[in-house]
Amino acid sequence: MTFNYIVVYPAGVVSRRQGGILGYLGEFEQLILFSVLQLGNGAYGVAIRETIEARTGRVVSAGAIYTALGRLEERGLVASRTESPQEGRTGRPRKFYRLRPDGARALRESYDTIQAMAGGLLPRLDELAGG
Repeated sequence: MTFNYIVVYPAGVVSRRQGGILGYLGEFEQLILFSVLQLGNGAYGVAIRETIEARTGRVVSAGAIYTALGRLEERGLVASRTESPQEGRTGRPRKFYRLRPDGARALRESYDTIQAMAGGLLPRLDELAGG
């Protein structure tokens, strides 16, 4: 007897497009990556948090943002650079982030997957939700 199955790993999923472990992006990670994409060269922790809060209405802690950014950087999905404080500004130097090509591919694949799953289902979803 032959069994066909897909193995899903906690750290990621097998990507058919990449032929390897791409890494699963959670919803929060997707929000962060979309914020980094939107902010371009101005993507640093506080600005990312403000963008997520403005666009989603969710309150997000700074700690959650920095923890997720650290994980995304370890996975090679974002890169960072630290800039010295401007004259007259005190405090820690700002750490700016940019989306790396692997991050862009992962975000695109995640977005495409959601769209493929939701295709044609929004009217039904609205009906079930009472809308």
